[in-house]
Amino acid sequence: MDETGTEKKTAADTADATRTDTADEVTGTAEAAEDSARSTADPADGTAQGPSGVGQGAGAVVSAALGLVSLTGGWIGTVAAARETLVGQLETSSGASVAKQVEEVYGDAWRTTALWAGLFALTALIVGVVVLARPAFGVPGRPQAPWIKSVAWAGVALGVIGLLLAVLKYTGILLGLPSTG
Repeated sequence: MDETGTEKKTAADTADATRTDTADEVTGTAEAAEDSARSTADPADGTAQGPSGVGQGAGAVVSAALGLVSLTGGWIGTVAAARETLVGQLETSSGASVAKQVEEVYGDAWRTTALWAGLFALTALIVGVVVLARPAFGVPGRPQAPWIKSVAWAGVALGVIGLLLAVLKYTGILLGLPSTG
């Protein structure tokens, strides 16, 4: 104590006070983080933070895009068909019958295109179904956005149509090879 009756603070007293203030700040920060976590997990206050549905939306768009590619043809299907045409030309002798040449040069390429279209369609179908089924395994009470359902259903529909057309094309029922006989 000094002459005026006030207490003098030593360096040790100041360090103790600083440590106590820092500990209180850390404890306060931890409590604030817990309160924040409780408030984001509590949907009753309307500010609940949870899955945003971005992954489901992206899956729905991918499904629709793959379904569209299955109908219009994709780059990989075109390249694979061109390769099959080249292989058919190389393997077919010039003395082969017309039917054999048509089958080897065009038939295999046609089926390869159908196969790739079918793979894209099947992938679109699977991705669309997974996106539609995802809410059943997600957060209860959190509905899926309507646009995600719509786009996912479009992907499923395009996948089914693409798969049907690919099978019909592969089997020759739809636009089969011309008869040469």
